[in-house]
Amino acid sequence: MKISPHLNIAEITRSDAAKRHGIDNTPTSEHLENFKLLAEKVFEPIREHFGVPIFISSGYRSKALNDFIKGSLSSQHCKGQAIDIDMDGSNGEVTNRMVFDFIKNKLDFDQLIWEFGTDFNPDWVHVSYTKGKNRKQKLKAVRTNGKTSYLNL
Repeated sequence: MKISPHLNIAEITRSDAAKRHGIDNTPTSEHLENFKLLAEKVFEPIREHFGVPIFISSGYRSKALNDFIKGSLSSQHCKGQAIDIDMDGSNGEVTNRMVFDFIKNKLDFDQLIWEFGTDFNPDWVHVSYTKGKNRKQKLKAVRTNGKTSYLNL
């Protein structure tokens, strides 16, 4: 099932953990509508701008899957409002930093996170979008002594 011209439901629900452990990761109709809005406002503009496939490393997480992986209790992934993009496995034309900068400078978003990595390129990019007023929150995830914290950018 297509969510948008370049995004299908399999891409947003794919999860090795869910597959290995028999966890249902099917979005509700409300969560599916949220993903359609995210695809329209964020994913498709990124795809159109760069003109190459955009790789989603994490999309939807059912409550059961989120509990299993010990995800954040307030994760927007569980509401169909967030995706993680990782271009590191692509042909190198488009980097995670390029995606991050494009979103930051050109798109509306609720939360944009530079996930770990270096000062030059994040390991992946987390972006969320909500219906209504988006916070435009820009963060950098850092790990100190095994604990993750988020710094405002």
